[in-house]
Amino acid sequence: MPRKRATIREVAQATGLSPAAVSYALRGLQVSEETMERVRAAAAELGYEADPIARALASGRTGMIGLLCGSLEDLWQQSLAVGISRGLREKDRYALILDAFGDPARERALAQQLRDQRVDGMIVQPIDPAAAFWPELCESLPVVAIGDSIAGTAGEVVFDNRSGVTLALEHLRALGHRRVAVLTSTQASTPDRPADVYVTAEADRLELDIEVTTAPLGLAGATAAAHELLSGDKPSAVFCFADSIAYGVYAAAQELGLSIPGDVSVMGYDDHPMSGLLSPGLTTVDWDIDGIVRAAVRLISAAADGGARRRRVMQKPTLRERGSVARVP
Repeated sequence: MPRKRATIREVAQATGLSPAAVSYALRGLQVSEETMERVRAAAAELGYEADPIARALASGRTGMIGLLCGSLEDLWQQSLAVGISRGLREKDRYALILDAFGDPARERALAQQLRDQRVDGMIVQPIDPAAAFWPELCESLPVVAIGDSIAGTAGEVVFDNRSGVTLALEHLRALGHRRVAVLTSTQASTPDRPADVYVTAEADRLELDIEVTTAPLGLAGATAAAHELLSGDKPSAVFCFADSIAYGVYAAAQELGLSIPGDVSVMGYDDHPMSGLLSPGLTTVDWDIDGIVRAAVRLISAAADGGARRRRVMQKPTLRERGSVARVP
């Protein structure tokens, strides 16, 4: 039979304190360090654990942070979710991870579901940052956006996509590439994502001939899209807005008997740990995922605790040169 949960009254009896004093000591409030240590030792000996339901009712907080991922088929977003979940745990919070599967309508439904479940806050990497529902939702729930800016958030960790796109395209141009295919997961229904806007503008500035094509983030879908692209009059380089999409280009090239970078150069955009293990290693743009995790956890924790000032962190990119991009003969 499971042992009965020890109560706060039992901890109070063991320490000779009132239940209120024990509650303060367990939360580190209004008592001496000696009292806190004595209460926590007694609680550990008795096996006392705070009842999460009672704590939520008393404080109005659940300790849960919603983490809404655009698509967990993207391996980089998987790594992001793992890092944020661990970071929140260190803050004595828990992540409720939901996957929008790349669907803007599902993203909206899940965001509203998290609000209705009364999570203390939400971290989102938005599929559709310009969607009309975000400002209203942000009025009722602290939201921190990752990647792209959303109106009304409590904080955001945004990517300097202009610099990231410029780094990638200037690198390709310096090596003689003039015809570049761009593979993006952005759908026609969500055309306002900054990276996709900047790539067209930068290509015009650099006098590059680019063709932007939608590709799924999952390996099978990305491989199929890349297979179609490389089967015809192929470009000299493919720039992918996710390393997960670039892995599909590798797979398609192998199916077609093409060499990387001999027949086609490939570039990614987020430096997933797997990218350095490929042969050849994938040249990509690194956004410092550890820094993103730390900033997002810090911002949502402050917002969930009542911090009112909106904060914005801008992530700067770094080009990771490996062997997947070659000079055009």
